[in-house]
Amino acid sequence: MKVIHLPVMLREVIVLLKPESGGIYVDATVGLGGHSEEILKHIGSGMLIGIDRDDEALNMAGSRLADSRVVLKKGRFSDVGRLVAETGVTEVDGILFDIGTSMFHLKTAERGFSFLSEEPLDMRMDRSQDLTAAYIVNKYPEKDIDRILWEYGEERLSRKIARAIVDYRARKKIGTCAELSDIVCSVYKGRGKLHPATKTFQALRIAVNDEMNELKKGLDASAGILKSKGRLCVISYHSLEDRIVKNFIRDNQKLGVFDVLTKKPLVPAYEEVRLNPSARSAKLRGAEKK
Repeated sequence: MKVIHLPVMLREVIVLLKPESGGIYVDATVGLGGHSEEILKHIGSGMLIGIDRDDEALNMAGSRLADSRVVLKKGRFSDVGRLVAETGVTEVDGILFDIGTSMFHLKTAERGFSFLSEEPLDMRMDRSQDLTAAYIVNKYPEKDIDRILWEYGEERLSRKIARAIVDYRARKKIGTCAELSDIVCSVYKGRGKLHPATKTFQALRIAVNDEMNELKKGLDASAGILKSKGRLCVISYHSLEDRIVKNFIRDNQKLGVFDVLTKKPLVPAYEEVRLNPSARSAKLRGAEKK
């Protein structure tokens, strides 16, 4: 299927990352290649290393970025150091992380990310891994489901939703996204600005893909492979991610590793949010290696 891909905060990323001719840059979430395509316009004979854990996204990025300067690698954030080393590169001039779920995942129903989908619950970024959202909701103890919804979704009704999930699965296996969405809606008994299942699905996606730990490991790896004056740029989409990024940059500034480039996170312009509502919660932070 064709998915319209609008890279988030593209202009701000380029200004902050400051790609230069001959430089080596890492797009650690290459996705469908939107940010990478723009970076390539600025680096002349340089090199771009694109990383993603999703085979389908890598295939599409490969078609879009058919360029001898591009090397694509499959892996997680925690693999960044190893994957860069495999290309023969020891230091890079910049690294971009664009965290979160792409429109490709949400709009591809069979991937099982959307609470509007009648497809099986899945939510794996890397479909070769075993753990799925369906396994969590059907097999995990109630207290663990409660913890996931509270910690990763900041879901205020986490306990009631976990109880409703366990009660439902005692009668019937939870198979589809729509089934889980209906369970959550039955707890809320009404609609607010957000769909009632938004936070539950976010929390399960984070748990399935171990996103918080992967982010921490990827940030740690970035400090090791950036050269002096190399730049780190991170786009996050909710408070948990942004807190990790903010604390990482702050802590490493205190250690004398990084200089902060953004005292406060940059946010999308009104016009971008109007054209791409999914960008509305984005926050961009940057740091420069000393």
